[in-house]
Amino acid sequence: MRTILTFVTIMTTLSTTAQQTGASTVKTTFSRETSVSISIQADPSIIWALLTNASDFPRWNSTIIALEGDIAEGEKIRLTSTLDSNRTFKLKVKELQHEKRMVWGDGKGERVYTLEEKTPGMVTFTMREKIGGLMFPLYAKYIPSFNKSFEQFASDLKKEAEIIQSAKN
Repeated sequence: MRTILTFVTIMTTLSTTAQQTGASTVKTTFSRETSVSISIQADPSIIWALLTNASDFPRWNSTIIALEGDIAEGEKIRLTSTLDSNRTFKLKVKELQHEKRMVWGDGKGERVYTLEEKTPGMVTFTMREKIGGLMFPLYAKYIPSFNKSFEQFASDLKKEAEIIQSAKN
């Protein structure tokens, strides 16, 4: 019994660690969904301010070359990322729930950012992107993996938010 309990504890720890440090991708014939989660020791307001200030993204986020426009519900933004620096994605901000959830996307996919305050000053940040559609099988092989980019995005956000938080304390 003790061996089983130890095994379950180890597997739970590994599962939690994997969710907090590594991105995961689920592929189907007509879609692909990548997600990453990380714990951030900062107030949700600090994280939210970073996520909703488009012009500041390239300063703290090494995965973003440029982000133009206003991050406000219904507005259009233009994103250039390190995954494909020759392409600018034209996206629409579809949903904003202050300090909780943000959604932007285009006709091929949608990216969802969520903040969940676990305890005061401890937030779980999750980023999930699902891309796909009927034509997805024709171009899926040309789309690079998002895993490393998502992990770097989450790491950059954590680092910057925690620096700002520590300066406030």
